[in-house]
Amino acid sequence: MKLNSNELGLDKLGIINLENVHRNLPVKALVKDIVDNGEGLIGMKGAAMVDTGIYTGRSPKDKYIVEESSSSNDIWWGDVNQKISEKVFNKLYSKVIHFYNSQISDKTYVFDGYAGADKKHTLNVRIIAKKAWQAHFVNNMFIRPKQEDLTGFRPGFTIINASDVKNTDYQDLGMNSETFIIFHLAKRIAIIGGTEYGGEMKKGIFSVLHYILPQKGILSMHCSANISKDNSNPAIFFGLSGTGKTTLSTDSNRPLIGDDEHGWSGDGIFNFEGGCYAKVINLNKDEEPDIYNAIRQGALLENVVYDKDTLEIDFSDGTKTENTRVSYPLHHINNSISGKGMPSIAGHPNTIIFLTCDAYGILPPVAKLTTQQAMYHFVSGYTAKVAGTERGITEPTATFSPCFGGPFLTLHPIKYAELLKEKMETFDVAVYLVNTGWVGADARSGAKRFSLPKTRQILDLILNGEIEQTDFEKDHYFGFQIPVSLGDIDSRLLNPLRAWDDLNDYHTSAKKLVKKFQDNYKKYDLGDNDILEAGPKL
Repeated sequence: MKLNSNELGLDKLGIINLENVHRNLPVKALVKDIVDNGEGLIGMKGAAMVDTGIYTGRSPKDKYIVEESSSSNDIWWGDVNQKISEKVFNKLYSKVIHFYNSQISDKTYVFDGYAGADKKHTLNVRIIAKKAWQAHFVNNMFIRPKQEDLTGFRPGFTIINASDVKNTDYQDLGMNSETFIIFHLAKRIAIIGGTEYGGEMKKGIFSVLHYILPQKGILSMHCSANISKDNSNPAIFFGLSGTGKTTLSTDSNRPLIGDDEHGWSGDGIFNFEGGCYAKVINLNKDEEPDIYNAIRQGALLENVVYDKDTLEIDFSDGTKTENTRVSYPLHHINNSISGKGMPSIAGHPNTIIFLTCDAYGILPPVAKLTTQQAMYHFVSGYTAKVAGTERGITEPTATFSPCFGGPFLTLHPIKYAELLKEKMETFDVAVYLVNTGWVGADARSGAKRFSLPKTRQILDLILNGEIEQTDFEKDHYFGFQIPVSLGDIDSRLLNPLRAWDDLNDYHTSAKKLVKKFQDNYKKYDLGDNDILEAGPKL
């Protein structure tokens, strides 16, 4: 139904008398507009396909938060959260509003919905956009309201997406580029210009929740979560890209709660989102059937390469970007809580898994952490990647991202670690570190990564509690507890000290990694000696 902007209260934002506003259009109508507007095509199994322009990923150097009195003392200022003045915000806000007001008769899309499946802690979100595919994206990613819920809907945070608007005065304003993503936390408004990429809206609201919820005692988390078939024994999985977070939390025996963003309140855990945003580069229907089968009518593919005649997608082609993506509503995953017709919430987790891919071969396949060790490794957010050199030699590169989601944190990482400690102690939650990378040798040796089936076996033994029946021993450098034996896994592989053939190489590599951990933690240390002492030692 076509509305006037004033009917939805957009005039309060300065958007006045637009004649062609469409609120919460159904997916079929959005896809028709995508095609009619020349924004994209209908491809694989009825899914829409679009290109996102020059930006095929987030632009973190163009993200800013307005420095204002209500929030400034709480924000973790720095490279992640760059300061910008109220004056600059007002200048660009006026430009965005002028852009909308100059297109009175063109379609404007409004999505009203929710972030947070737990109704006690839901954030009402409003997204305003000029592109149909962006409306489709947020319709997939946030929780859709019922029609009756729209009556009297009041947004708790609004994003005005003006991706066609460029900040040509960026140099004079002391900014990074013509692109801007700016959050005004006091006004509960964000503006976007210069980038079409949909992930800015998804992760923008995530950053807002990272600000709002912890101040209410709710831990906001960049993690996936699943649960037993009888809706008991919830587990959450933290891990950076390449650690296997999506693969390992997708389990035919454990329905998915969510794949990326969750909260942990006094009642339990809940998904922030209504959809999934999965990478599809090198997607294989046999290895990742849930994602492959989710690509159907209602899904939205981004930046994939396809045959212009047949529209067949080549998932192995990263010509446009390695960050090819698909968004789809959670109910497209049959083995999910949402797919079973229930809200994406659960009780308190029994288990927390920290996933890492250690290319140095120093961390054990599995270790049990104390509360303080969990805080240290949560703040560290470690994995290691293997990058090719000009000579074709592979060298491990340590990667640290605080709380396993540094780019989205708005408060200091220790704030989230303190909440994690509180939840762990209150609800008696066990934390395990699981290494999906190399064991007994580093990546340069030519050895293969630790077996994925063996990792799944380890996770099964953690989640069914059998790991607690084994004896443990202390790791030489990191101090956490390693099982002496576990199922039919070769016990030599469980302890790196026994897994390495050359102990000199082990100690040399281990000392390098420990030093990297220690140097990284200095960035976040606020003087809590208990956390510091829980880290690795030389």
